[in-house]
Amino acid sequence: MLKLRSGAVGLAALLVTGCSAGLGATAPSSPAAAPSGPPAAPSASLPPSPAASPTPSAGNLEATVAAMSDEDKVGQLLVAVVYGQRADASSKENQARYGVGTPAEVVRKYRPGGVILFNWADNVSTAKQVAALTTGLREASETPLMIGVDQENGVVSRLSPLITELPGALEIGSTGDPANARDAARVTGEELKALGISVDFAPVADVNINPHNPVIGPRAYGSDPRKVAAMVGAAVDGFHDAGVATVAKHFPGHGDTSVDSHTGLPVIKHSLAQWEKLDAPPFREAIERGVDAIMTAHVVMPKLDPSGDPATLSHKILTGLLRDKLGFDGVVTTDALDMAGVRKKYGDAEVAVRSILAGADVLLMPPDFPGAYKALLKAVETGRITEQRLDESVLRILRLKKSRGIFGPITTDPGALKSGEHLRVAKRLKAAAR
Repeated sequence: MLKLRSGAVGLAALLVTGCSAGLGATAPSSPAAAPSGPPAAPSASLPPSPAASPTPSAGNLEATVAAMSDEDKVGQLLVAVVYGQRADASSKENQARYGVGTPAEVVRKYRPGGVILFNWADNVSTAKQVAALTTGLREASETPLMIGVDQENGVVSRLSPLITELPGALEIGSTGDPANARDAARVTGEELKALGISVDFAPVADVNINPHNPVIGPRAYGSDPRKVAAMVGAAVDGFHDAGVATVAKHFPGHGDTSVDSHTGLPVIKHSLAQWEKLDAPPFREAIERGVDAIMTAHVVMPKLDPSGDPATLSHKILTGLLRDKLGFDGVVTTDALDMAGVRKKYGDAEVAVRSILAGADVLLMPPDFPGAYKALLKAVETGRITEQRLDESVLRILRLKKSRGIFGPITTDPGALKSGEHLRVAKRLKAAAR
């Protein structure tokens, strides 16, 4: 059972997965990293947590949060990568990282808020296999589990070649018609949903104004803030048409960098006025369209926050700008925490705590999963992270899940991929992008 306080009602667990995917379909451990192969595995010494409640409720979410233990709340803030094609198949990677062999055992032991799938984690082979994997992961979780992926299309296509091949963002942007962005997102979203995937870490909301940008480039809709905003807003609508959650990334903007945050720490010297003009419009539009989540960037903007901390760890940026100035009260997820850009100044455990204090709700892919859990729990126990602050994040996560139907039964239909209608849309979009 969930480790609930007395008078407990059932909980719902969530993931908001996603990450700043990299420039290839075979990226390594960070969602957009360039090195090949998984990162070194940390010690997985954390003992198993109590079993979760078999009767989660989507009713009174405030009461659900109030009934949860601190251990269960902390678990919901974390998103894991699991290794292997089957939920019941053992992997040495899982054993090294989590102390158990199979993806299902990882979910049962740690009850993470969510799971993110990658081809480099051997999660993707065939449509039937992916659908079976997502089903097995949900069955292993005694609380509702959201499963996500980076499927931007174009250069970042984690599910290629299983799903309908669509033009990337820059090609869609070149058509000048936001309806094309909406159609592409709808088609992608419908096929993700058919595989049992509930959230796409897309669209990219960065305005690519630096032609030497090594990490965004064609992943962005273009270099004009107004036009990019229109495309981003339409894409949010398209994902919602399909019934999947959508994540705009990478706040406060990753478009004017010449350094890849997977391997270094970019510095962007935009003033507040420049940020308002160049970087903010797509995020404002996404928020107006009801985007479910916004992903942070591991970039330093010294004129927005002189501390030298990357945005992921900046209270001035995540709370001051995103929450207070732009009025966003949805889920804030970090980019992958195994990326170099967020690990330059602090240790991995401290990064986990500082991300929450800055205003993030979900920690994506902490490089030492057990260590992040223990650091967060200690911060709650000592009052460094207050109960109120913790509850705010958990409630946002549960609201997202409720709004996208993750509490209800989820069925898969791998045969729905590459339907005639979807292939016709893809053909039309490719022709329009020429």
